[in-house]
Amino acid sequence: MIDRILQQLTYNPEEPLIFSSGLFLFLFLGFSFCYMLMQHTRTLRLLFVTAFSYYFYYKSSGFYFFLLAVVTLSDYIIAQRIATLKARDAAGQIANGKSVNSKSKWLVALSLIIDLGLLAYFKYTNFFAGMWMQMVGGNFQPWDIFLPVGISFFTFQSMSYVIDVYRGDLKPLPSLLDYAFYVSFFPQLVAGPIVRARDFAPQIRKPLVITPDMFARGVFFIMIGLFKKAVISDYISLNFVDRIFDNPSLYTGVENLLGAYGYAMQIYCDFSGYSDMAIGIALLLGFRFPMNFNAPYTSQSITDFWRRWHISLSSWIRDYIYISMGGNRKGKVRQYVNLIVTMLLGGLWHGASLNFVAWGGMHGVALAVHKWMRENIFHHDKHYQSHGIRRVLAVVLTFHFVVFCWIFFRNHTFADSWTMISKIFTDFHPEVFMQVVEGYWVVFAMMAFGYVSHFVPDRWCDGVVSVIKRGGVVVAALLIAVVIFIVIQVKSSEIQPFIYFQF
Repeated sequence: MIDRILQQLTYNPEEPLIFSSGLFLFLFLGFSFCYMLMQHTRTLRLLFVTAFSYYFYYKSSGFYFFLLAVVTLSDYIIAQRIATLKARDAAGQIANGKSVNSKSKWLVALSLIIDLGLLAYFKYTNFFAGMWMQMVGGNFQPWDIFLPVGISFFTFQSMSYVIDVYRGDLKPLPSLLDYAFYVSFFPQLVAGPIVRARDFAPQIRKPLVITPDMFARGVFFIMIGLFKKAVISDYISLNFVDRIFDNPSLYTGVENLLGAYGYAMQIYCDFSGYSDMAIGIALLLGFRFPMNFNAPYTSQSITDFWRRWHISLSSWIRDYIYISMGGNRKGKVRQYVNLIVTMLLGGLWHGASLNFVAWGGMHGVALAVHKWMRENIFHHDKHYQSHGIRRVLAVVLTFHFVVFCWIFFRNHTFADSWTMISKIFTDFHPEVFMQVVEGYWVVFAMMAFGYVSHFVPDRWCDGVVSVIKRGGVVVAALLIAVVIFIVIQVKSSEIQPFIYFQF
């Protein structure tokens, strides 16, 4: 019995600790009990949560949790040093202000070298080494390099803290414990949302208060996130989408198209489901995260899509890459180039593959084209909203462009992507549509539910939150039990990690 418990509590690469697993729900109950006992002991509570967060990361990536400690310690020290230099300069203790600025830039560069160096080694070594060997005509065998879960997220989060301190937008956190708590906070550690220090830091030392509204919304977000991930995403993935993408040449064009529609819903439910659960868990612990998804498949343009999809990442890329490159301050042509380069880098961030680069490049070109057409052909300002049939056409066009790009994002090779596209355009066979739908009716019912839910008014969600708020713990427990029962009925025997764990 003890051996079995220890086996559950130690790292197993085949069974990472994820929000939708039974083990996490069990651990979170115990964690919550201890957390509430420490309600009035702030420092002890921060230590406890930080320790649990490191354990959570250990259960996801094994002993690579030391990378989290390296990034945390180095960026904390660097940010403190930058702040000290700026404070001494402001107080007139340093005669040469240019020297202070130069030293601060070198410190920021050191932070980027450490953070991006770790990211580059674990994520891109095989990619760039393979490309180099292809150019010189050598034979390259990929090295066995394990990609720590969530390394892209916590390095980006930590980098933004140093940059904000350098820019003067943020005061450094008062202690290493506070910073370690911020970087490692387990709800958003391995798959976002990317929470800015300026949003999170003011909440760290505040008295722990969980209002009835926070509790109700937390339960609601956990409930819908669990349903999105463990019911919709996992089911349509295992029972339809994976089969199509694994062998696109074996299926007709209509099946490949339905597979692309299915993947669009799978990745949305998978990632927004994680974000919803992260937001919900944070609310139950007394912290507020910004929203990360806002009905992205109702977007009227590709620009609108990136305001709604993975909001924390898209805003991070805008603030720390696009604006740092000059944004729209250096002329229209440079602005379009900046958009394309920014999205190319965004694609590369998602993975070491030319498919991801192509995906990012297509989105970058689309953003530039949309901005040019909006300003030079339609003469609309950036707040313009279309209505009626124009809105419908704009949503349909944007959605299908996004789905087309998902084909490159999901496939491992260009060959598979072109196979799917050629099947859709040259071997469609619409006559098999009803046969496919009848054979996979549960899959398509879930897909339809996911797409229709994009158009559910916010007041309906607020209504559910009000019901939970009035019913208290009893209603909340009942609703979560219903969702868990549904999950048990449809879940596979193997744990299905979140898609964004690979990024």
